[in-house]
Amino acid sequence: MVWIVGALALLLVAGWVWLTQPLPFAGGRVEGGTAPDAERLEVRVRDLVGRFHPRDYTHAGNLARAARFLGEEFRRAGAAVSEQPFQAAGGSYRNVIAAFGPDTREVVVVGAHYDVAGELPGADDNASGVAGLLELADRLSGAKLSRRVELAAYALEEMPFFSTSQMGSAVHARSLKAAGRRVRGMLCLEMIGCFSDEAGSQQFPVPLLRLFYPGRGNFIVVVGNLGGAGIVRRVKRSMRRASDLPVRSINAPAFVPGLDLSDHVNFWRQRDPAVMITDTAFYRNPRYHTERDTPETLDYGRMAKVVVGVRQAVLDLAE
Repeated sequence: MVWIVGALALLLVAGWVWLTQPLPFAGGRVEGGTAPDAERLEVRVRDLVGRFHPRDYTHAGNLARAARFLGEEFRRAGAAVSEQPFQAAGGSYRNVIAAFGPDTREVVVVGAHYDVAGELPGADDNASGVAGLLELADRLSGAKLSRRVELAAYALEEMPFFSTSQMGSAVHARSLKAAGRRVRGMLCLEMIGCFSDEAGSQQFPVPLLRLFYPGRGNFIVVVGNLGGAGIVRRVKRSMRRASDLPVRSINAPAFVPGLDLSDHVNFWRQRDPAVMITDTAFYRNPRYHTERDTPETLDYGRMAKVVVGVRQAVLDLAE
């Protein structure tokens, strides 16, 4: 019995280490640059929700106007901006890509989708991620980068295109591979604005995960697949060093519900190192894919800390 209990305990510890990638020594705090303005994050979310509503695939004109707005914001930040047009379901759509740094073979990618599921506000899903992408562009302006960094605003992440070759991120991932680019790391910003200090506010796809993660939804998560332990540790360490926002992580099979439900999945399919940075979506946000997903429900102060952490992760990956 002693041997059996010991073996089970070792298996539990090994599973915890692999699943959560603990970092007892993440390193000293680094200066993450000027913190993003929480009020400007809110303004940008409200712009996306209000000026370009609805942003689903059946309103291609609104998506086109949103793409122009994103391009203008990226240019204002000093990026080299390009559009990546593609066809889907008889319509024309486009990714908007902002490039920083030298034109190297290796590239760091940060992406967020700007379309919405149906005629819904989509504040957390995913105006929050796109607003974070725009703030990141401002924070990379003038940064000394050793490698190319691409910030990509993707069309058509939502159904009926999810998990098809017509997703904007699938188009981008394939184009990088075709151009001979090596993706050093892809960071997908998927819902980064919902936080709660209320007990029981964090739910889980598997009850066993309650043993390893807090029950309060006051943290951000770095999500990786089984082969992505390295990129998860790097991103998690960088984000922890840049702000006091709690950063958790998970490495698990893609079939665990929710782990592959965004644009990072197309980089996994290309065998590129990729993670999703998320507030855990419907496992925390009860307004997910409803009319109640509105700008006033988001926590812009903690969103700003997410951007500070992502900026540091990008700088570290681009070294």
